[in-house]
This record gives sequence, C-alpha cells and structure tokens, in this order.
Amino acid sequence: MPSCTFHIVDAFTVTPFTGNPCAVVTDADGIEPADMVRIARETNAPETAFVLASDKADVRVRYFMPRGEIPFAGHPTIATGHLLRELGMLKPGAARFEFAIGVLPVEIHPDKVVMTQPPAIPDRCVDAAATAQALGLAPSDLREGLPCQLMRGGVSFLMVPVRELAALRRIGMDRPGLKAILSDLGVSAAYVFAPEGVGPETDAHARLIDPDNVGEDPFTGSAAGCMASYMHAHGLCPGTRIRLEQGHILERPGTGELELVLGPEVGKPDAIRLSGTAVISASGTLYW
Repeated sequence: MPSCTFHIVDAFTVTPFTGNPCAVVTDADGIEPADMVRIARETNAPETAFVLASDKADVRVRYFMPRGEIPFAGHPTIATGHLLRELGMLKPGAARFEFAIGVLPVEIHPDKVVMTQPPAIPDRCVDAAATAQALGLAPSDLREGLPCQLMRGGVSFLMVPVRELAALRRIGMDRPGLKAILSDLGVSAAYVFAPEGVGPETDAHARLIDPDNVGEDPFTGSAAGCMASYMHAHGLCPGTRIRLEQGHILERPGTGELELVLGPEVGKPDAIRLSGTAVISASGTLYW
C-alpha cells in the first residue's frame, strides 16, 4: 500500500490554526499526478504542496487545490520553505524553487520565508457597477477613480479596490454573476482590498472571492503580489513596502509584508517580494 508523510503548515502566522493552512508532502517523488489530486482532495486544505527532486533548483514543487493543479501560489511557498527548514532539508539562506512557471528565488531565514515573484501587468478593466453588484456591494463601496482591473501575472486576478474594511465585511457573492465576469477575463477569482486593516500599521486588508470555491482562501500570496503591482501602477504606494492583512474576517488572521523591488526603468518594479512566517500544526501519514 503506497503511503507518504504529510504536514499541515499554517502560513502567514505564528499561531496554529490561524493564517492559511497548507498540506505539504516532502517525499513526493514517485507519486503519480492523479494521486496528487486525490491526496489534495483528502487533505482538503486550500492547497497541498508536493516536494520533488529537481535538476534545475534546490527543489521542485507542485501545488494542487482540491479541484486540480495550479502553476504557482504564495502561501504554499512560505509553508514549504518553513517546513523544509524545520526538517533540516534546506538550510537558512538563498534557495531556488522550481515551479510550473519557472525557477524563482526563495530566501529561507531563521524567522521567516521570503518569496519573489514577477510583477503583474495591468490589463483589461471591467465595469465597476457590474462588479460591485456581483460582490453584493453598491458602486459607492468601490474606491472612486480606481478601476476594477485584471492584473496578469504568473497567476492572474481581478483587482477590486473598495473604500473601507467595512465593505469587505459586507461582501455577499452572486456566484453566477461573478463567474461570468471572471470567465470573460480568463481568471478564477477577484481580489478585493481596502486601504486599512484591523492592525494600526496595516496598509491593506484583502479577501479572495472565488465563485468556484465552497470556502474562502484565508491568505493568498500570488494575489497579494498582483495587488502590490496594481497599487504601484495606480500610485497607491507611498513607499516600496506594503503590510497586508487577510483572513481576519474568516477568523484565520494572517499578515505578510510585500516589497516592490524597483528596477532601472522608472515606474516599473522588477519583482515583488513577499515575506511571511509559518508554523507546523499537524503531521501524519496518508495511505492509498
């Protein structure tokens, strides 16, 4: 009977059962992709990470939601980096992870993990009133003068800026309506964010609204990178760092810090760095 060891790692937090949980399988060489899907459905975590050998990087990772594989994600990267450090499989320092979108640097620190992703590119805008309606909000809940806009990156999302944290709490999704808007853009979710948070030092608080998910993702690293790119493109960043909250409305609070790495071309970031903490909350063995 095949088996594998797995760990549940909560990312963007230091407190078990908060932040975003990720199941991580560290000995995934030899597991068939069809079994990876089955394992992801069994763990039923927002994402399950599988760590494999790589001839291009320190490790190769594959990420699966219960409904299938995704090419890249943030919180599994933070969770996997933390776990590999804790298990002694990676030493603190610079590492390279091979993703489906390519090889990217991951910094392993004693107290946090820092992932780097390419900046997202501003793309199509969608009707603000229709988007607000699909989220159960009024047009006046959206931030005046800012578009509801697709940000195209390693994983792409629709960015929806709202005026205040209270609007995030009022979201009531019209699943068919939102799905129609997102399907036309070729993306699966909207990232809705406000310019304030629960904590006094917070720059933005966000929710990921996905009409195909029964639940809601507590903290979404890849979408956070798209949000940082959007904020920079629309002049919403007074500096190069953004402190982000997500998950508090779900009672799974998480916090991360984004850094815009500016390049020689004025007005365009070269990369987005996202740092976060993590904690192991469970371990076990899966059999199939």
